[in-house]
Amino acid sequence: MIGLNSKLPTTKPKLLFSVPFVDLNLKHNSIKKELKAALQEVIASGKFVLGPKVCEFEAKVAKYCGTRFAIGVGSGTDALLLTLRGLEIGPGDEVITTPYTFFATPEAISLTGAVPVFVDIDSQTFNIDPTEIVKFLSRCCYFSVKSKFPVNRMTKAVVKAIIPVHLFGQCAEMAPIIEIADRYNLSVIEDACQSFGSAQLFNNRWQKAGSFGKAGIFSFYPTKNLGALGDGGMIVTSDEKLAIKLKCLRIHGQYEEGYHHGFGLASRLDEIQAAILLVKMKYLRKWNKEREKIWEFYSKQLAELVVIPKILANNQSIYHQFVIRTKQRDALKEYLAKRGIETKIYYPLPHHLQECYLKLGYKKGNLPIAEQCAQEALALPIYPGLNLTTVEIIVEKIKNFFMNK
Repeated sequence: MIGLNSKLPTTKPKLLFSVPFVDLNLKHNSIKKELKAALQEVIASGKFVLGPKVCEFEAKVAKYCGTRFAIGVGSGTDALLLTLRGLEIGPGDEVITTPYTFFATPEAISLTGAVPVFVDIDSQTFNIDPTEIVKFLSRCCYFSVKSKFPVNRMTKAVVKAIIPVHLFGQCAEMAPIIEIADRYNLSVIEDACQSFGSAQLFNNRWQKAGSFGKAGIFSFYPTKNLGALGDGGMIVTSDEKLAIKLKCLRIHGQYEEGYHHGFGLASRLDEIQAAILLVKMKYLRKWNKEREKIWEFYSKQLAELVVIPKILANNQSIYHQFVIRTKQRDALKEYLAKRGIETKIYYPLPHHLQECYLKLGYKKGNLPIAEQCAQEALALPIYPGLNLTTVEIIVEKIKNFFMNK
């Protein structure tokens, strides 16, 4: 018997309806036998680092992306860092990028000793706005006699590169970005970690993400459209000298066993992960089609209630995330959570306002579009295996939220 002073149980009742933001088991269960066979093959081979599966996967990725080379590394973050170092970007340099992306993008720049320069984004696509890149370069930079690169008037640092991010599954506007880079002699490093397989109409032909600039970066984190069973990354490029350098940098700067070109990392794509990714790559098109159906349903049903993401006419998206915008974001998130629907905020604070970048001098209001998106954006569940009946319920709950407001 419970005493008068006893505390009642505080366990929350189990929700009858539950939708996780991501459920990887739905697609893994459908190819379980193939995944197990791939693992057993690698174990039996006894080759776990830079073996035949990595070589095979690198060749398939290069062909798929339309580049000459692909270099497997430990993660998407490592891919960014190694590429920046391969292009000799470091202290005294600046790199233009977006404040609205996963933190690894500016972090990799900072880890080289260089400094990120943040410019605002497009409100419809969440990607970096090329007109803002031009504004920064034309207003804030000049060419000096000593440098072939533009120099920032305020910091006296040399601007060497642009990192556009292909966010949420679609390419940034690469034609104007490449034109700007050519005009100012800048390298373009595409952060395509969320967009493996996306494409854009460029010079009258479809071109895959990662193949536009000096190099393209991919992550195979488990939740990506093409995800490993752990960390993994890839760099694609058609620059042979850069490819050779990157292959050295991923093994401690070693160009021949026992001989070192410089200081690198131990950052190699695991043989096991390469084997898993080779299996999954066969199903990527099918899985992306499932995502597309969910995207189209959300778009049609929610267009009059929230700001839905826009896919540019010259883009082929892989529908990595479906991110809506509403001024009632936090209330909607809480409402859905109470009804068993998990959502996610991408991204709660743009990087120019992060504590670690306050020293750069940015103030609230400097990049208004990114700041607004950070306050309004909410990602809804979208992944292979999520059936449309469940998606219909999610939409119904969202409609009910707005009807009761």
